[in-house]
Amino acid sequence: MNVIQTEIPEVLILEPRVFGDERGFFFESLNQRVFEEKTGLKPRFVQDNHSRSTNNVLRGLHYQIRQPQAKLVRVVVGEVFDVAVDLRKNSPTFGKWASTTLSAENKRQLWIPEGFAHGFLVLSDTADFLYKTTDYYAPEHERCVVWNDPDIGIEWPLSGEPVLAAKDKAGKPLKQAEVFP
Repeated sequence: MNVIQTEIPEVLILEPRVFGDERGFFFESLNQRVFEEKTGLKPRFVQDNHSRSTNNVLRGLHYQIRQPQAKLVRVVVGEVFDVAVDLRKNSPTFGKWASTTLSAENKRQLWIPEGFAHGFLVLSDTADFLYKTTDYYAPEHERCVVWNDPDIGIEWPLSGEPVLAAKDKAGKPLKQAEVFP
């Protein structure tokens, strides 16, 4: 596995070793020992989530203010533009964002630590997105920062207006959002 640091050092892009031939391919999407050796992190994953979305769907920017979740995310069908936003008030990168393209083809994964909001935009016709999380979903603690907050300035590769859920349309600007200490 190759580990690539993003503009925010705690947000990591992971590239697995892929073995392929005319029959197809094989790779370890998670080997806990290798993950710990390469990243120095020892997460305990407790929940796996799977979502499917269509082109131009934008999900996010989501986080849990209590029971924060670190996430290891990847795409198994299609392609997305994936984003993590630092919501740790005392961090030197507070309000900054890091991104990468995740796809079934590149097999990359993104590590998003606790204290970050997460979102993605679907670039393909459809995308199946997998999340491993370090804490359980707690809807009462879920929060959303608005996807197009000018103070964050994410450069989404949009073609037209995104397709948003009601909770994402109602996201708060960073200046009004609950953030982490």
